[in-house]
Amino acid sequence: MDNPVLANLEPKSVFRFFEELTRIPHGSGNTAAASEWAANFARDRGLRCRQDGLGNVVIWKNASPGYETHPAVILQGHLDMVCVKERGVDHDFEREPLDLTVDGDWVKARGTTLGGDNGAAVALILALLDSRDAAHPPIEAVLTVDEEVGLLGANGLDCSDLAGRKLINLDSEDEGVLTVSCAGGSRCDIVKEFSMEEAESAVCRLTVSGGQGGHSGTEIGKGLANANKLLGACLKKMEGIRLISLSGGLQDNAIPKEAEAVFLAEDPAEAEAVRKRFESETCAAFAATEPGLSITLSSLPPERRQALSPEDTETALSLLNDYPNGVQAMSEDIPGLVQTSLNIGILRLEEGRMELSSSVRSSAAAEKAALCTQLERLAARYGGSFSQRGEYPPWEYRKNSPLRDAMLRVYRQMAGREMKVEAIHAGLECGLFAGKMPGLDAVSIGPDLRDVHSARERMSVSSVGRTWAFLLAVLREL
Repeated sequence: MDNPVLANLEPKSVFRFFEELTRIPHGSGNTAAASEWAANFARDRGLRCRQDGLGNVVIWKNASPGYETHPAVILQGHLDMVCVKERGVDHDFEREPLDLTVDGDWVKARGTTLGGDNGAAVALILALLDSRDAAHPPIEAVLTVDEEVGLLGANGLDCSDLAGRKLINLDSEDEGVLTVSCAGGSRCDIVKEFSMEEAESAVCRLTVSGGQGGHSGTEIGKGLANANKLLGACLKKMEGIRLISLSGGLQDNAIPKEAEAVFLAEDPAEAEAVRKRFESETCAAFAATEPGLSITLSSLPPERRQALSPEDTETALSLLNDYPNGVQAMSEDIPGLVQTSLNIGILRLEEGRMELSSSVRSSAAAEKAALCTQLERLAARYGGSFSQRGEYPPWEYRKNSPLRDAMLRVYRQMAGREMKVEAIHAGLECGLFAGKMPGLDAVSIGPDLRDVHSARERMSVSSVGRTWAFLLAVLREL
């Protein structure tokens, strides 16, 4: 690897593999090269490996001396990343490597997501497989694809050749936290077709920008602004407009931080007055969580353009504004835990075709089903179509967990304090694996990652080191 940026960081092997992965485009749906890289890693070291048709990779490593009779342990993470970039950043996620930088204790990517979610897991697992010194039971390393778009790789993985019944997932984002349960979810899409007609008026562009963005699971309850919803709310207050296009968000599971509308306006001055009042009210409402929020309007002289009729514009904006978003229910059992939510992550209106895509999550199966049914009825009410995909089950808490007990004991010995045990609103693959492998005892850990699914994503160097040491210590005990 030429000119490595992370060469001086410890543990060197972990950061070497992490940087190698960041040089391979590996956004969701584009993981073939990363899958081949992981499979070649195993082949080059003479490790048994299985690569399935989806691109999932399973690698086996024999036990170290003295651990031959110990039960196998599964280490698991995913190869894909969420691809988000700052406005104006020229980066092609399909072809270009990430532009890494180190800022004190944090590794970042300039202008884009870092892919610490879940490149950290991949790097930790490969470093363990590559190590000649680590003491460990037999290892079954499972690297899945397309986790970020509905856990598709894990859902399609054949687990029949996995002997382990203890699974350590490495897709968590807070050091010192042991995750033991998570929400289930799915992606829901609504599509509505409109006719376009030629009209002439001033062409206006309304832009919502400067939002924080973030993870639609772990950060949905933080009061962050959804740019798609703000765009729709502002447009709904304007009179005499005809929509040309709408655009906002890139991923259904990332809170959109910017969105844009192009439309014809009979009175641009009145549209600007509405915009000004709306921005003032909105920025005041989100002052605590969205200090950089901005809503701007620009206009050009009248010209003839293809646009929606006034009636269809009203319908499109009503659909967007009636679409639920954000926290729908809080857990009655766990204080502060979001139980049910959805996030309108993608908004598109192009040539009369309107698409809204959302990530629906809940730790209560009945509530998730009811929310999806609500969206299906919303689509029907507006004459649109509804579809659902990427469904994954919740991961239920296991009362008797020897793996959890062992990890809590090791952490207490190493850190001198108790490890926090928690359930999360984000989705993890543990639920799918538990459904495929009866009796599976699973937990999830990870180093400190901040602002994942946004271009501010960063990973703590020191926390990666401590997580590596903790993982090695746990494997010595199993």
